[in-house]
Amino acid sequence: MSIQLGKLCSRIIEQHYGEVVRTVADDLFASIAKPLSQIIRSTGLTKPEVSKSLAILLKFGLATFVLNKAQTGYEYQLLHDRVLMILRYPRYVHLIQTKYGHESAALMEELIRAGSQTASYIILKSFANIDVKDRNTLAMLREKFGALAQDRYVIRAPNLKSRDGELTELAYDDANLFCVPELELRDLNELHEGKSTRVPDEGINWLVNVEQFHLDFRDGIVTGAVERMIDANASECMKYLLELMFERTKPWEAVSNPIALVDLRQRCEKKSQNVEMLRFLDQYMTVLESNEFISKYDNKGGGQFTVNAKKIFEQLTWSCIENIIVEKYGSKAARIFRVIRMKRFIEQEEIQKEAMVPAKEAKQLTYKLMEENFLLIQTIRKPGGGSAGAPKSFFLFYVNQRQILSMLLESCYKALYNSITRSTHDKAVNKRLIEKSQRLDSIVETMKERGESEAYINEILETLTPPEQEILKKVKLRVKSLYSAEIGIDETIFILKLNQEYQMK
Repeated sequence: MSIQLGKLCSRIIEQHYGEVVRTVADDLFASIAKPLSQIIRSTGLTKPEVSKSLAILLKFGLATFVLNKAQTGYEYQLLHDRVLMILRYPRYVHLIQTKYGHESAALMEELIRAGSQTASYIILKSFANIDVKDRNTLAMLREKFGALAQDRYVIRAPNLKSRDGELTELAYDDANLFCVPELELRDLNELHEGKSTRVPDEGINWLVNVEQFHLDFRDGIVTGAVERMIDANASECMKYLLELMFERTKPWEAVSNPIALVDLRQRCEKKSQNVEMLRFLDQYMTVLESNEFISKYDNKGGGQFTVNAKKIFEQLTWSCIENIIVEKYGSKAARIFRVIRMKRFIEQEEIQKEAMVPAKEAKQLTYKLMEENFLLIQTIRKPGGGSAGAPKSFFLFYVNQRQILSMLLESCYKALYNSITRSTHDKAVNKRLIEKSQRLDSIVETMKERGESEAYINEILETLTPPEQEILKKVKLRVKSLYSAEIGIDETIFILKLNQEYQMK
């Protein structure tokens, strides 16, 4: 854990949950685990304030509790990786809207907003917020929630189970993780109309299953990389390979179990209408193998292949690092970095020859990369090679991906913190103007529904003066640019973190 990560987590929690919760989160981030009494003492907050803050963090999955070593009480821990996932919530909703439609996106949005809730609550809350309703809408929402559970985008929350009498711990019901209880439409209607207070699925809460979303993001990154390097047909072929990988291999395994070409062909024929891809499937598999997206495991059954996710994300990470170097220091620096990475250990004189860069410029760029921690140097002493029998020293440059990843993650955390801080500042400074614009938009919409004349609507819009319109336009553009940057940085973090996890396997 780092200072930049701590500042970013602090900013995110303050933005979404307020100052008091942020104080408790900061205190938990500074320690591995803390009991309630120590949190109260170190934060200076009252017991009700700390208890409520911990309850919020636990409800939204941003913290957890564990038994202390003496097994006499609980200690609380902040899950900083889950805090960063708050930035991905809009992407989760967008993915669900793309795959399942507006109603499913409304369900996911309500579940994210609630943190942990029953299926009946989420369905009724979404029903109340949907603009167009009919008698079948409630039944449709119930089916949509079941589909989300079936496809593992939502998961049952763990329940408290007693241990040693007084103490309890969280435990998942592994047999029913994605099983939605029977919800009768009559019960849902009575709850909605206020005729009943009995919750049919009381005690069965649901959470967003971020792991499934991250699997989809991973597969999307891989198929996108294939499309950029080869073409859309190869990308579609890779998509079906990843589907078979998901069915036959544990989700986050570094290398998949063997997949027969016959099975892949059957899957493609069943699901795809792409005649060209089906016709040249063998050739596409050969190209995917040559680009190291897959590896040949055996020749039987027309050939068996494995998907090496570890190698794929290692190569994607190298590409990401080289792109960063190109943007910061130019293409010649990237060429030097690539040469050193390929040679593993290399002397300065060899770098300029291999990279075909003039000696002076090669030396400047090499030491610039070393200064920025993209390169490391190792000294090797050879006895008896120098003057008067003194040992001769060789200076070899090399690349350590693990160190570069740590350094880039720090830069990403800092960039995200700066982006969020700047966006928050712009919104705060122009709060009055933004609220005025929102009120005008609301009034204009109401006037259009009433059928008011265009001249009268324009007269109302003119209450926002030209200078105010110009300022508002600039603020909106800057906030939009910052938000786009946040999405890009978060995608980079996702690739780097995933590579780190695969390298540890």
